[in-house]
Amino acid sequence: MYKLFKKEGAARRGEFSTVHGAVQTPAFMNVGTSAAIKGGISSYDLKDLKCQVELCNTYHLHVRPGDELIYRMGGLHKFMGWDRPILTDSGGFQVFSLAVLRKIREEGVTFNSHVDGRRIFMSPEISMQIQSHLGSTIAMAFDECVENPSTLAYATQSCARTTRWLIRCKAEMQRLNSLDETINKNQLLFGINQGCVYDELRVEHMKRIADLDLDGYAIGGLAVGEPAADMYRIISAVEPHMPADRPRYLMGVGTPGNIIEAVSRGVDLFDCVMPSRNARHGHLNTWSGIRNIMNAKYAEDDSPIDPECGCPTCRRHSRAYLRHLFKANEMLAMRLAVMHNLYFYNTLMEKIREALDNGTFGQFHDKYVKLLDTRI
Repeated sequence: MYKLFKKEGAARRGEFSTVHGAVQTPAFMNVGTSAAIKGGISSYDLKDLKCQVELCNTYHLHVRPGDELIYRMGGLHKFMGWDRPILTDSGGFQVFSLAVLRKIREEGVTFNSHVDGRRIFMSPEISMQIQSHLGSTIAMAFDECVENPSTLAYATQSCARTTRWLIRCKAEMQRLNSLDETINKNQLLFGINQGCVYDELRVEHMKRIADLDLDGYAIGGLAVGEPAADMYRIISAVEPHMPADRPRYLMGVGTPGNIIEAVSRGVDLFDCVMPSRNARHGHLNTWSGIRNIMNAKYAEDDSPIDPECGCPTCRRHSRAYLRHLFKANEMLAMRLAVMHNLYFYNTLMEKIREALDNGTFGQFHDKYVKLLDTRI
C-alpha cells in the first residue's frame, strides 16, 4: 500500500497505492469540501492542474445534498466526475468548529446544523456509514478536535475518547466493507493523532493508535492558530512513533513554507483551503513570493502572474487582465486565480518529489522555505 522509495533526513519520497490509483508522495490534496473546488473548478479541470487526490467533507455532504442521495447516484466518484483517489474528512473538525450548540457524550456528538439549525447526531459508526455511502478511497476516523489551548486534563480525557472512538470506527468499517451493497469495499481508514501542544500526550496517543494497524495516520488539531514553531515541534516529536510503512498526513496545512518544513520532518500528505481561498481574494502564489494582483502597479502589466508558471491562466492571460476581472467583480477572476494557485501547489509538490529523487531536497528547502511565503 505505501512504498518508501528513499529518504533525505526525515523527508520521505514514496508511493501510496489505492483502489482508485497510486499517489506519488509527498502530495497535496486539493480541497473540494462540498464535492467542488470553490472558484468554479470542476473535477475535469483538476487533472490539468496536476491534482492527484481530492478531499471532500463528510459533514457538509451529509447536510447537503445528503449521503444517501449520493449513494443512490452511485457514490462520490461518479457524482462529481472524478476517477482518482478521494479522501473524506470525518466531519469531526466541522462539528467542533461550526456547531454553535453541541453536546459531547461517549456515544457521539449532538449538534445543530450550520445550514438550517436542525439537530444532528454524529457518532463513530454514523461517520463511517456516511463515508461508506460516499464511497471515498480514504475515510478519516471520527475524532474530537479540542480547542488550542486546552488544559492538559481535558486534552488527556479527549485523547482517550478519540482512541475509543477510533476502535469503534475500525470495527464499523470492517463491517461495512463486508456488505454486498457497499460501493467501495476497499475503503481505507486513517486514524488521527490528537493531544493539543502537549508533546508527551501526543507521543503517548500516537503509540496507542499505531497499535491498531490502520491504513494511514494523520496529525490533527494543529494549524488552528498556534505558533508555527509549536506545530513543527509536535511533528518532530510524533514522527518517530508513526508507522514507517504507512502514509502520514498533516491535516489542514498550509502555506508553501509550512509544507516544505513538514516534508523535512517526515510528512507525506497535506490539505488546506488556503490556495483556493487566497486566490479568490487575489493573493497568488509565485516562485518569487506572494503577489497581490489587486495592486495598482498591475493595471497595465501584460506579464503572466508568474513567468515560471505553466498553468492555463499564466499561459493565456496577463496580470492586467486578471486585475481587471477582480475589479469588475467577474466570476472568471476567481476561476483563473484558483486554477493558478492549485497548479502552483501541485507543482510545488512535484518539485519537492524531484528534489528528493535527486538528493537535493536540502538545497530546495533552503532556497524556498522563506521565499515562497514572502509578500512581493
